[in-house]
Amino acid sequence: MSQLSATSQHAGATAEKPSLMKTLFATCIGNALEWFDIAIYGFFASYIAHAYFPTSDPTVSLLLTFGSFGVSFLIRPLGAIVLGAYADKHGRKASLLMSISLMMVGGLIIVITPSYATLGMAAPLLILVARLIQGFSAGGEFGSSTAFLVEHFPERKAFIASWQFATQGASTLLASAFGLGLSAALSETQLQNWGWRIPFIFGLLIGPVGLYIRRHIKESESFTKAKKAPSPLKEIVRSQKGLFFTAIGLMVVSTAINYMLNYVPTYATKTLHLHASAGFSATLAGGIILTVVTPLMGLWAEKIGRLPLMWGSLILMLLTIYPAFWLMLQYTSAMSLLLLISWLALLKAVYFSTVPSMMADLFPITTRASGMAISYNVAVTVFGGFAPLICTLLISATGSSLAPGYYLMIVALLSVWAVFKAQKKHR
Repeated sequence: MSQLSATSQHAGATAEKPSLMKTLFATCIGNALEWFDIAIYGFFASYIAHAYFPTSDPTVSLLLTFGSFGVSFLIRPLGAIVLGAYADKHGRKASLLMSISLMMVGGLIIVITPSYATLGMAAPLLILVARLIQGFSAGGEFGSSTAFLVEHFPERKAFIASWQFATQGASTLLASAFGLGLSAALSETQLQNWGWRIPFIFGLLIGPVGLYIRRHIKESESFTKAKKAPSPLKEIVRSQKGLFFTAIGLMVVSTAINYMLNYVPTYATKTLHLHASAGFSATLAGGIILTVVTPLMGLWAEKIGRLPLMWGSLILMLLTIYPAFWLMLQYTSAMSLLLLISWLALLKAVYFSTVPSMMADLFPITTRASGMAISYNVAVTVFGGFAPLICTLLISATGSSLAPGYYLMIVALLSVWAVFKAQKKHR
């Protein structure tokens, strides 16, 4: 009788395990929404600057816009601490529901806020509040969703975790398609007056779908059985500081390239003096590459291991970034920009595919969501969120259009150090 009961329990446990596709969709849709909002804010920065940060100097207006873009990232580590600890103590599902709800609130504020001409100083302040809400919610998204994925399917962790960043590519692809389509269909005046709001409205509509799906997912068995840490943050500070800094280092070059892609439309028009469609076409190509190549590299990592892919992509970055930027500037055109961005996206896809599962392996299950969320968001805040602002300032200060290339080479060296440390730990 007891044997029959045990068999029934085993069958029930097996039946309750969610499908791979359902788990992927439930976790990645919030990640996709987060990155879609980030991408369109970067892509339509010049129009947002015109609507909410008008000054007599277009460069100052743009700097204010990218400043609000960057400031919203300052709150991401706080969101990572709060939502990451919440996920480690109360469940990945609870944290994922909270983060997607907050994303929707921030998106709604951006959609309905009138321009500076109508509302005055309240308009840019409301945009800043919206970006802070979205930054806080995004802070807990990556750690909770990646932990959820690898804990449900530990035997497929390299592949399934790579979808975290494949969805970022899909979001960039979709945002680029909006930019390209709207710049072709609408006049410059229409884009400045109301057209730039259309992709934000679309992003807002994704939210309820993700909220519904996440309500119907279950925690992994490994998490429910694990002993919960009373204070994940204290545990990280006390005994996991080395893991924390290694995780940050793994992220920095990838997040820098990602936000460089968001900066491309502005770089194309303001620095290279190309038509807006050239920048959007380049980011569209980059989005396609990231979406398609990243999960394929995740599959390949299951066959040959993660480290060969990480080292190969980093070495190629260090060897080719400067020549690629130099050639693009020597033969400036929509095609040369597209080739540069496609090459960066390809290198990023190879490297990025391995990072989520590598970060998940660094931390034990009791602090995994917190450790991943905080390290991820510190890297994104410092090296990603302010990348457009840093590049704008570097170009303005040096007069060199190669400044973005120099920045990428510096952060690539930091990731080389981190991969070396992660390799030693795994050995």
